[in-house]
Amino acid sequence: MPRTLAPGQLCRIHTFDVETGMATIVHVSSGVLFEAPNWTADGDLILNGDGLLWRMPADGSTPPVRIPIDVPPLNNDHVLGTGGTAFLSADDGHIYEASLRGGPARRVTHENRMHFLHGVSPDSSTLAYVGIEEQRWDAGNLWTIGTGGGPSRRLTGEGGPDDGPEYSPDGAWIYFNTERFSANAQIARIRPDGTGMEQLTADDRVNWFPHLSPDGSRAVYLSYPPGTQGHPADRTVELRLVAGDRWRAGRPIVTLEGGQGTINVNSWAADSRRFAFVDYPIPQN
Repeated sequence: MPRTLAPGQLCRIHTFDVETGMATIVHVSSGVLFEAPNWTADGDLILNGDGLLWRMPADGSTPPVRIPIDVPPLNNDHVLGTGGTAFLSADDGHIYEASLRGGPARRVTHENRMHFLHGVSPDSSTLAYVGIEEQRWDAGNLWTIGTGGGPSRRLTGEGGPDDGPEYSPDGAWIYFNTERFSANAQIARIRPDGTGMEQLTADDRVNWFPHLSPDGSRAVYLSYPPGTQGHPADRTVELRLVAGDRWRAGRPIVTLEGGQGTINVNSWAADSRRFAFVDYPIPQN
């Protein structure tokens, strides 16, 4: 079932300018719990909400409008393709491709595992996803599959769980979070052929969902307090900014109430200066 807001809780969609350090609220909802923004090249945000896909201008000039796609209910994992398309993870455990104008969707995956999409290669030929087999939620691994479908390739084996795989802008790496190095999820990267795994962050916080800017000059990731299990909602979390490849010097730039849904997918604007995120405050009386 799609997540919903608690009584009195708000969903606020923000954009953040890393050069000015300013966050701007572009939409507030007390009805639909929006999640996981993408930022299109023409200046719109693509979001999940109520198991549906929505679109709105990134400046907030008009509210989100549903994209009428013929697809099973969606979770909050989606990435942008080329030519006005998106790849979507659905609650049936499969990945679909659909036009952002709406209409029927094409099912990409047919293998007997659950597929949670997070990345698309720069040439839009390959998708990176988390595969869950036999309902083993504690043992998700990284896989890739061609955008046209076909057999998947497994990149990681026992030792996870892994999550959030996303290609670097040059296609040389897949960045992700993993518990392979400690009980706390940390940011790592691996080559698309499954070699060369490297740990990037090493602290006592629980770090998820690394997102590189289109020019590769920056990255942002979600950081939970020490001891957090998984990537839950409604926690006090930080968004941390990384300059260049200095992952162990990432600094907090936003503290917010959120977590799950805040920044599950890449939300950088094409200018590599701004990104979008969502928080879920409960106003205090």
